[in-house]
Amino acid sequence: MSNEKPLRKIRSFVKRSGRLSKAQAIGLNELWDDYGINPNGKLLNFNKLFLSPNNVTLEVGFGNGDSLLEMAIQNPNLNFLGIEVYEAGVGRLINEASKNKLTNLKIIKEDAVEVLNNNIPDDSISHFQLFFPDPWHKKRHHKRRIVQTSFLDLLTKKLKNNGIVHIATDWENYAEHIMETLESHSHFKNCAGDHIYSERPEQRPLTKFENRGQKLGHGVWDIIFTNLKGG
Repeated sequence: MSNEKPLRKIRSFVKRSGRLSKAQAIGLNELWDDYGINPNGKLLNFNKLFLSPNNVTLEVGFGNGDSLLEMAIQNPNLNFLGIEVYEAGVGRLINEASKNKLTNLKIIKEDAVEVLNNNIPDDSISHFQLFFPDPWHKKRHHKRRIVQTSFLDLLTKKLKNNGIVHIATDWENYAEHIMETLESHSHFKNCAGDHIYSERPEQRPLTKFENRGQKLGHGVWDIIFTNLKGG
């Protein structure tokens, strides 16, 4: 049994707020009913939520939504569910999704751990992605990092057998922590081989932030594991 505190009692994010642009406000308010989901404590039914019964990719903390938008546009045969508390990012993504007339993208503006606990059915997610989560780089804040054994215990229930976990970070120390935490969990196996980081797959778009970092010589670590229910 893990001795870690339950993640829902430790915030792994800072809820940022600020003035919304006109486009962000339109997305957050006028277009919310087209793309937003209010779970209200109920389990989601993906077959009713999306027009087509395709595999579901869940992304936690999508920020301004650029990469999630691009993935939804490029993969119309997949369904995407994004969770984010940053209102400007949520509004922006919804506005852009509407412009592109997407039907394979839905958004929840809630705490991801609470949503996973209360609203995502077991064995329902084919692909989980977490790109550039807050590294909480100070040692005394490491307990706030979302990738902990208790989070993986929850995630493995929600993923289908052989479902994929894809995490990317530009903090080497956090990459090492993520690698060690996943490798020590009996239900996850490294797709690249023991303690090997993956190359960025084509389906993960290169963000402006990441491209700028690469020009400055900053590293990015992609970590891709598969979920093994019987492991």
